[in-house]
Amino acid sequence: EKDMPPMTASLGLMTWNKTGAWRSVRPVIDYDKCINCFICWKFCPEPAIDIIDGKPVINYDYCKGCMMCAEECPKDAINMEVEGK
Repeated sequence: EKDMPPMTASLGLMTWNKTGAWRSVRPVIDYDKCINCFICWKFCPEPAIDIIDGKPVINYDYCKGCMMCAEECPKDAINMEVEGK
């Protein structure tokens, strides 16, 4: 554990590699249901959710479609859609 870099350093490195092309499904936020709790942002394992104007916004350049955000959303405000449809 002591050899691991701090998260802020690794976050910077993660943004160099756009991994969105790996995705077969993509999260879509239903803002009518979203309560802006940012749990999706907290649990996203990639730098794929930005907070813009007080709302979570999916950055599809980095989203791998892991579904973590949809699974953790307490209001079921994130739906997974098949990529390309």
